[in-house]
Amino acid sequence: MILFMLWLFCLPSPLFNVPTATVAESNSGQMLGARIADDGQWRFPKMDSVPERFEKCILYFEDEHFYWHPGFNLVSISKALWNNLTSDSRRGGSTITQQVIRLSRQNKGRTYFEKVIEIFQATRLEAGYKKKSILNLYASYAPFGGNVVGLETASWRYFGIPASELSWGQSAALAVLPNAPSLIFPGKNEEILKQKRDALLLKLFQNEVFDKTTFQLAVDEMLPGKPLPLPEFAPHLTEKIRKEHPGKRIETTIDFSLQKKVNNIVKENNYILSQNQIHNLAVLVLDVNTREVLAYVGNAPTTAEHNNFVDVIEKPRSTGSILKPFLFTSMLDAGEILPNTLVADIPTSVNGYTPENFDKQFNGAVPASVALSRSLNIPAVRMLRDFDLQRFYNVLGKINLNEIDKPADYYGLSLILGGAESSLWDITKAYAGMASTLNFFNNSSSEYRKNEFVEPVYVKNHDEIDFGKIQQKPSVWNAGAIYEAFEAMERVNRPSGEENWEFFTSSQPLAWKTGTSYGFKDAWAVGVTPKYAIGVWVGNADGEGRPGLTGIQAAAPVLFDVLNVLPQSGWFKIPYDELVEVEICTKSGHLAGLFCEEIKNEWMPKNGTRTEACPYHQTVFLNASENFRVNSSCYPLSEMVQKNWFVLPPVMEYYYAQLHPEYKILPPFAPDCLQDGEKLMAFIYPKKNEAVLLPKNFDENVNEVIFKLAHRSPETTVFWYLDSEYIGMTETFHELAVSPKPGKYLLTAVDAEGNELREKIEIKTLQ
Repeated sequence: MILFMLWLFCLPSPLFNVPTATVAESNSGQMLGARIADDGQWRFPKMDSVPERFEKCILYFEDEHFYWHPGFNLVSISKALWNNLTSDSRRGGSTITQQVIRLSRQNKGRTYFEKVIEIFQATRLEAGYKKKSILNLYASYAPFGGNVVGLETASWRYFGIPASELSWGQSAALAVLPNAPSLIFPGKNEEILKQKRDALLLKLFQNEVFDKTTFQLAVDEMLPGKPLPLPEFAPHLTEKIRKEHPGKRIETTIDFSLQKKVNNIVKENNYILSQNQIHNLAVLVLDVNTREVLAYVGNAPTTAEHNNFVDVIEKPRSTGSILKPFLFTSMLDAGEILPNTLVADIPTSVNGYTPENFDKQFNGAVPASVALSRSLNIPAVRMLRDFDLQRFYNVLGKINLNEIDKPADYYGLSLILGGAESSLWDITKAYAGMASTLNFFNNSSSEYRKNEFVEPVYVKNHDEIDFGKIQQKPSVWNAGAIYEAFEAMERVNRPSGEENWEFFTSSQPLAWKTGTSYGFKDAWAVGVTPKYAIGVWVGNADGEGRPGLTGIQAAAPVLFDVLNVLPQSGWFKIPYDELVEVEICTKSGHLAGLFCEEIKNEWMPKNGTRTEACPYHQTVFLNASENFRVNSSCYPLSEMVQKNWFVLPPVMEYYYAQLHPEYKILPPFAPDCLQDGEKLMAFIYPKKNEAVLLPKNFDENVNEVIFKLAHRSPETTVFWYLDSEYIGMTETFHELAVSPKPGKYLLTAVDAEGNELREKIEIKTLQ
């Protein structure tokens, strides 16, 4: 009874407790990469099954009676014992089952006592395991020379293919190796290895396992030699798996064909970018609807000197303008703008923060969608100020931009221009969440899911993603706002000064956005279709900026190269249930007001009906010649001409009129007419409550400061005063260069008609 209990519990659990390598495979089973086990051995995780060819080879070479003996072969043991007692040579009589036991016991010394233990445990192994499982254990843990352990590992290391694809010659060569693993070393004992392999092949032929032709072809095959490098199709994802799933064989969601294509795209673009000393590049492709990772290129195939080992996809980088679509969508969703509402693009200063457009120019006024597609900075900052910084910060939290984790005031209004950092993983995830929200709404009878902005997954057969309960209201943005944002992003205009933009076209539509961080350190391009989300980051991992390192020039070409290798996915369906058809003022993009003459019907997000009617159209009364405005104080009512006029505020008008020849400036009042408090002029610089800084030149002398003013009648003369001191006059172009001393002043401008404008200012010297 004691002996039986000892036999029953004689096997350890688990039988093999050794570290294994980490292996990453594509969604169709191809190897993407592997990382060595912690003990320095290339030992892949246990195999699921043994290929038939190798099984035949190993049984005929090691243990022909494997399927019939109880764990040991008494005949083989007797022959081995007689040989060892009567000769100087040594012969083994172990079965495959015994060899599995010996491997599990870390190949302890070959003594007769150890042999008894092996036989004892082998019978227990046979009683508890199926024959196929025992064979599988042997194939998984047998040594194949050097630090190569296991059939699957050996197949990749010596032939560069999975074990399931081994030929008869390759299978036979590997079958003889566990018996004498030292034969594998190149240039050493190759003839012995060939003799053993060929003898095994002959035995297989004689037992009619295969025909003569197969035998002749097999003996002519090359022997395994120097270990080959393992595949590295997704090195950074493989390393990610090693950290998160160490020692596991992980079948990922990666599309093997797409991964190879994206690798080639990255390689080609990296070569071009490296000519400008731009060395790092990352690409992430997600399935919008499943949130599965389809392609993962964490960095360009550069050198260690240029940090090729850094997985840029996970590293936070300055976002540049890549957050602007989130603000645009938020304001559409809240009903605070319409897609083409005119927004101001004029000199702006907010508490000392003075944003600039990339081209250093001002447009006066632009449609909000154009401001987004052209990535204009000033309108974005003004829109963020109007929407409220904290409110937008809360939106970013809802879409799980995890790296933006400091208080909103830490970032300030620069948040929308790259003042915060986020990762390519989070940004691409957020764009995918927008597309998924729209898709689900259109496919689910106008409903939403609570958790659209979930983490992407890269493990195949993963747990079901928790998109949350179905609800009638969106958790972040409604489908109508997202659709209008995508429409604006699909109609991207060519930024001024960017030649060859027309070549960045594709046969399938894409909602996309670029971004460039301050100092030309980070270039972004992210785009979505109904099926795919593509994220691209280009730059230097060490943060070095380079001229030309912009989203348009560096990242956008990669984005479109990737798009062109993806299957067609069409365009997003229109979410009519979240839209309403309204009359829009063509010139201003606002809801049509009483005085709008050009009106069109457009579909808008429902909350867009909350926006104000067009504030820029007004009715005016002109004299018969229509060259002066008049009123009842100076002109007969019967002779007045009534017209509707598109009028922008003075500063917006100042810049807008220069770019729009069709814009007609409002005629001045007739000289003898009383004006009804009309605002004829406005300071462009300095603005209200803005400190004026006097910069120093290289000689440490204080430079002049230029006061600037917009006037409805440019031909008029304007007289300038600091406090009560006259400092000059301007005509036509109202810009005055002065060199005042530091201090607080009252700046006054008076035109020839006696109209006056005042502003309190403070002048400081820039230290």
